[in-house]
Amino acid sequence: MKRITIGLFAHVDAGKTTFAEQLLYHTNSIRSRGRVDHKDAFLDSHDIERARGITVFADQAMMEYKGDSYYLIDTPGHVDFSPEMERAIQVIDYAIVIVSAVEGVQGHTETVWQLLRKRRVPTFFFINKTDRVGADADRTVEDIRRQLTGDVCSITGSFAEGTVGEALREFMAERDESLLDAFLEGRADPTFWLDALQTMIREARLFPCAHGSALQDTGIAEFLEQLWLLTTTANEEDAPFGGRIYKIRHDPNGVRLTFIKALSGKLKVRDQLQYESGGAAHDEKITRLFLVNGSKSQPVEQVAAGDLFAAVGLSAAEAGQGLGLLTDKLSYESEPTLQSRVLFDESLHVQKVLGAFHILNAEDPSLNVVWNESLQQIHIRVMGVIQLEVLEQLVKERFGFAVSFGQPEILYKETIRSAVTGYGHFEPLRHYAEVHLLLEPGERGSGIAFSSDCHPEVLPSNYQNLVESHLYEREHHGLLTGMPVTDLKITLLRGRAHKEHTHGGDFREAAFRALRQGLEKADNVLLEPYYDFKIKVSIDEMGRVLSDIQRAAGTFEPPQTTAAHAIISGRVPVSTFMNYSMEFASFTHGRGSIRCVFGGYDLCHNPEEVIERLGYRKDADPLYTSSSIFCAKGAGYSVPWDEAEAKMHLL
Repeated sequence: MKRITIGLFAHVDAGKTTFAEQLLYHTNSIRSRGRVDHKDAFLDSHDIERARGITVFADQAMMEYKGDSYYLIDTPGHVDFSPEMERAIQVIDYAIVIVSAVEGVQGHTETVWQLLRKRRVPTFFFINKTDRVGADADRTVEDIRRQLTGDVCSITGSFAEGTVGEALREFMAERDESLLDAFLEGRADPTFWLDALQTMIREARLFPCAHGSALQDTGIAEFLEQLWLLTTTANEEDAPFGGRIYKIRHDPNGVRLTFIKALSGKLKVRDQLQYESGGAAHDEKITRLFLVNGSKSQPVEQVAAGDLFAAVGLSAAEAGQGLGLLTDKLSYESEPTLQSRVLFDESLHVQKVLGAFHILNAEDPSLNVVWNESLQQIHIRVMGVIQLEVLEQLVKERFGFAVSFGQPEILYKETIRSAVTGYGHFEPLRHYAEVHLLLEPGERGSGIAFSSDCHPEVLPSNYQNLVESHLYEREHHGLLTGMPVTDLKITLLRGRAHKEHTHGGDFREAAFRALRQGLEKADNVLLEPYYDFKIKVSIDEMGRVLSDIQRAAGTFEPPQTTAAHAIISGRVPVSTFMNYSMEFASFTHGRGSIRCVFGGYDLCHNPEEVIERLGYRKDADPLYTSSSIFCAKGAGYSVPWDEAEAKMHLL
């Protein structure tokens, strides 16, 4: 019996959820087909989703077809919920990308496609809404071929009942030398060609495409049969257990549910699982297991390779974390570029509000909830305004109190331009630690990287490990705006401890002060988030768009033009372009298309203006001091950063 996890992806309004309803209906998983506009779709079970008519959460369903089990994950199609969609990609075996036969490839379709290709996920296309006025399946296939991949092939009419038609065999032969020989020899063995087609799909060398109408239930049954014939898996149930976490949720009673894809072996209730989280090792017992189907869950005693399930008992595991045989943790492409302050009534205790947002942060780590002690404020990071609106509703429904949010602001970051050495010393009475750090600029997007050139005879390894763990335990404020420091290579050069007076927290203080002291001496630079954009407009409107891009401090490649249209690709700051889509839709009357995806951080186009507007005062940030503490006459005293280096004990 196969156990396969399939992810459903699409741009908003391409008909993805309706398509999911049809698959579930045809496999007798649901008795009646719901609709988004009727607010009764099986997988859009949350009140927020039904009220808005969009998928917000990556929910899962179970279906069986001809003795095989399938898990469906219906992912959000709105860009504001891209992190939720990306987390699902990490655990799927196959993807189905739904494309509207009217609108064709849209902005989020391309975003999804790039993520699927990076993970090398085997992918099917289903061209939907062929019943609509203006629909053209052939034109949409060409759109996919031109914008996404030339390896898309139609299986509607060319593959049925396990038989690979001649046109499809020829398409396969053009992409594989051994198959070319078989094709030229006239080999017609159906099993041979079916096996070859399955292999090419599984290896993401070929992408089958079907078409129909989910709303009218045309082409769905045929596609389901094709899906069953063309998907394969090799679940290793006899191997030790290995799994990947793809989301965290909490049930109505607050019990933490860890959603896991079993990639090998078996897992039983009362089994122990070891994993690392937050720099600490955990060894915890699984107390309950559930198979989840929409809003319903079924308790089970055991799960096996291929199963998608929820577990109770893991208190600190995070999305992307490997379990059992897998010890790594995956990173995410989708990164919020906005931050906002949480606003709430003064009658609410801040710990209550902060506790609620810590729960939400466990479920969506991209929120990056931060408590600013000096300002007594809670800050979160988001992808867009729609996400904030959903969070307002979510907090009210789940926690019973109201919050709102301040105006979202661009999340800037800081780095340095050249290498410096930072010195930190922490020696109040009966404490001692000294740390010297080399700070060097890293590549864009590299984050913080740590290494050590300090010999264990100078500073024992256990203290070196403390320095590393403390540097990674939180983000560090830059000096220009107080925004996070990134793209930094940190090397531990030297350090010193005291045989009697050194405690673990001493190296935390010394390391933080060394980093900050280095930043004081460095040539600091401000970074801002950028979009990589792709815009399609008529030739008549190309000049207007190019002018808009230049005015927004963006750059672009030479436009690709046809007789009627131009495609413009380039790069532009998020701050100047985040609201451009509305203006664009207005002057193109909805006939153009624009795709903006996060393209990483780069030099800020207007740093002086931003620094002045944010008005960060580095000396008024007590948690990020650059002074060192030395001891004299039985008492500690503070030494400013520019005098500390001369007083260091290690030189």
